Amino acid sequence: MSLPTIRQALGVLRAEGLIESRHGIGTFVKEQRRLQRRSRGRYGSARDHQKLLTHHLRHDIVFAGRGPVPGHIAEVMGIEPGTEVVIRRRHLFDKDTNQPEEIGASYLPVEVAGGTFLEQPKVVPTALFLCVEDLTGRRYTRAHDQWIARMPTAEESGILELPTGASVMHVVHVARDEDGDVLEVSESIWPADRVIVIDDYLIEQEAEQPTAASEV
Repeated sequence: MSLPTIRQALGVLRAEGLIESRHGIGTFVKEQRRLQRRSRGRYGSARDHQKLLTHHLRHDIVFAGRGPVPGHIAEVMGIEPGTEVVIRRRHLFDKDTNQPEEIGASYLPVEVAGGTFLEQPKVVPTALFLCVEDLTGRRYTRAHDQWIARMPTAEESGILELPTGASVMHVVHVARDEDGDVLEVSESIWPADRVIVIDDYLIEQEAEQPTAASEV
């Protein structure tokens, strides 16, 4: 096989994210480690440990402060697009390889997080929801997740160092208190080929009975 052909083949494999070149060392098959994501278990684990569960990920807070809420977040919060909220944007990296693993953001009503340390660009000492509960005296009681598989934007592709044609998994997580009011909306964007979504839940044993209002 000729050298130009080998270089072309390596270029294709590199573009597909299957190999990586290390300066001064050589070219290696890229490790395909997948991160497990458990939406339902996040709150219980954090309450048990009372600390930020970072595992092997490093959090970089790239923005914290007030700003206009994006349209897709305003929709799930039930507010007008552009309404001022407290926003915390973060990038997560593998501590061992420094590989970018997640683009994330949390959106909190000003009445929940305004004028607090959550407007400072620092990693919080415990899970964010525990901070919100301590600040407000209100408890997270219900959550709703919306999962979207899509192609990344040019910015997302650059931050996550995605090969051409790679897709992302985008989840929007809405958390409410006992009265049904939104305490936080968070979104996370992950490379689709690096994540496993696990949903562990109890199976309902009886069908929900209709209310009197719905009976005909």
